[in-house]
Amino acid sequence: MQADLAASHSRNEELDRVNEELRKALQAQKERAVEERVVPPPSPPRTFPMPFSSEIMSAVVPPGLEGVKASFTGVKDPETHLTAFHTQMMLSGGSDAVYCKLFMSTLSGIALEWFVSLPDGHITSFQQFSKLFMEQYIVNRAPPVVSYDLFDVPQNQGESLRDYLSRFGAQVVRLPSKDDDMLVHTLKKGVLSGPFSESLIRNHPSTFVEIRRRVVAHIVAETEVSEKRGSTTPTKSCGGPNRSQQPMRVHEAKEGKKAQGKPCPYEPRKD
Repeated sequence: MQADLAASHSRNEELDRVNEELRKALQAQKERAVEERVVPPPSPPRTFPMPFSSEIMSAVVPPGLEGVKASFTGVKDPETHLTAFHTQMMLSGGSDAVYCKLFMSTLSGIALEWFVSLPDGHITSFQQFSKLFMEQYIVNRAPPVVSYDLFDVPQNQGESLRDYLSRFGAQVVRLPSKDDDMLVHTLKKGVLSGPFSESLIRNHPSTFVEIRRRVVAHIVAETEVSEKRGSTTPTKSCGGPNRSQQPMRVHEAKEGKKAQGKPCPYEPRKD
């Protein structure tokens, strides 16, 4: 009997020990679960999409080299923006990769969003970058000018010949091809009637360059004539009324009659 009691007591102690170990294990598991919920696992470093290739990304922009200050937001003519960038970079210099980086810096707004949306490492040269840029915003390009559009550029009333030629020439520059006969004809039609238009009729110019030279000569001649007219002063006259003089009173008029017949000091005496 005593042996059975001792064995039972020993089993109870063993069960108590196992239960305590199990309790401690469950408590440790709960604590680990709480820690995992409170402290999230470290997230990987955030990466931004970069459409440039690794060669372009590794290129270094020389110190002091600045890009075009104008910004392209996606609503203007892309060809105008690209031409302005090319002109500036021709003066500043730089490699193909530098061209790509500086041109990217001119994009803003939806244009920058378009650039970032391109696949990673997609752009490998500035030529490719320019082509993608033009294709994306081709709808913003101004319609090409044709020769017949110059008929819609007449000289306005009160507009000087110099200003008209500058405005007309600005449209000529946009023509893809230039026909001298068409340019001369449209300018003759557009210039206002006057001495210059009459000179074009009397002596028909053969080229637009000749018209430019004749406009310059005409402006110089008009300036000299205007200055000459402004420098001439009227000669003093003895006879004739002077509007600046006050009307004479009666006694002054009588005295004036007595003075008639006397020679004018400004006129030579007749012998």
